[in-house]
Amino acid sequence: MNIIQTVQTRIYEIRGERVMLDRDLAALYETQTKSLNLAVKRNSKRFPKDFMFQLTQKEFEVLRFQFETLEKSDKPLRLQIETSKGRGGTRYLPYAFTEQGVAMLSGILNSDKAINMNIAIMRAFIEVRKIFLTQSDLKKQMKEIREKLGEHDVQLNQIYNAMENLLDEKAAQRKWDERKRIGFNKS
Repeated sequence: MNIIQTVQTRIYEIRGERVMLDRDLAALYETQTKSLNLAVKRNSKRFPKDFMFQLTQKEFEVLRFQFETLEKSDKPLRLQIETSKGRGGTRYLPYAFTEQGVAMLSGILNSDKAINMNIAIMRAFIEVRKIFLTQSDLKKQMKEIREKLGEHDVQLNQIYNAMENLLDEKAAQRKWDERKRIGFNKS
């Protein structure tokens, strides 16, 4: 599977933002989640709330359901999830990084692997944005088509009504012509 497609499967939409979780990023960077989060904490000024936030318990429960349905072929992510669980489930709620937060990670993670992975992640975010824009454009086109069809419906109704009126007039004329005549008959 292409690395960009692999990254795209790990981009989630939470709170209206497209984000990646700390454990997914750690798996991609081939490091431990704990190490990644420690590096982020040491550079906390680089990660304001619109770059990174911690999930709520409810958000995590929804995502955990998705994690449990992952295919067995995604072993690094499964391993990352399983090793982060303590006795009562997960030890902490994961952090979510927006596109800007992931870009900021490149400034604090300087290994060649991290740099190359960051480039791939940025490309994946761009691809996701392109898909989103394409979908938005398709929605706009569908709306325009519906409006045109609505206009055509009105026009077709007007034509149908005019045809009915003509048929009614013809029927009325036929009835008038075929009526029984009273009075003097020339025949």
